[in-house]
Amino acid sequence: MRRTCFFTTARSLTIILCIGATADADDGKWVSLFDGKTIDGWTKQGGYATYEAKNGMIIGTTAEGSRNTFLCKGPFSDFILELEVLCDKPLNSGIQIRSHIYEKDTPQMSKPQRIRKKGEVYGYQCEIAAAASGSSGNFWDEGRRTKWLDDFSGKPKAQKAFNESEWNCYRIVAQGDHIRSWVNGVPCADFHDDMDATGFIGLQVHGIKKGTGPYQVRWKNIKIRELESGEKVE
Repeated sequence: MRRTCFFTTARSLTIILCIGATADADDGKWVSLFDGKTIDGWTKQGGYATYEAKNGMIIGTTAEGSRNTFLCKGPFSDFILELEVLCDKPLNSGIQIRSHIYEKDTPQMSKPQRIRKKGEVYGYQCEIAAAASGSSGNFWDEGRRTKWLDDFSGKPKAQKAFNESEWNCYRIVAQGDHIRSWVNGVPCADFHDDMDATGFIGLQVHGIKKGTGPYQVRWKNIKIRELESGEKVE
């Protein structure tokens, strides 16, 4: 059975469908990660951008000179994660899953000459970016291999799934080494990778160039359903 969430914005009467494969009977297995009022239980990592709970949203605001910042919760292993996100057009953002922080200064895997500082975040990041990039919904290996984990060149629908002027509904399924994403109901990433089996979820505020900003990214309706071993998820 398909479960559908509807939302509109003041700019448009367009209805965006967030389609999941979870049966209504499974709703009791969903856990809200944000109560709409506080960010208690979340931890900030990486940089010094700011986060606040306001009007049912988590709002992240850039800080000039800060490296990438993440509001984190977890760890989680196998799960379905759903949320809605609205990002200022000039800002790049993302959703970390199964991620970690460097416990000490460490050479980056893809470029050993670059030293990742203690406290920086690394791991799978589901991209939130300007529509023109065509990369939203793909996964970037943040702070480690620094490469795309799926090839969107043959996925024209995925490249156009993100609407930078509206709230976007993200669905991420991580199950064993199989990771998938949907943006506004459109299938996007679908790949296998065994680098990380567990880790935290993180909401990214990207670093910005000097003299720009401040910019904001907003999240709401953040929920997760942890999966049982061998559970089938479409």
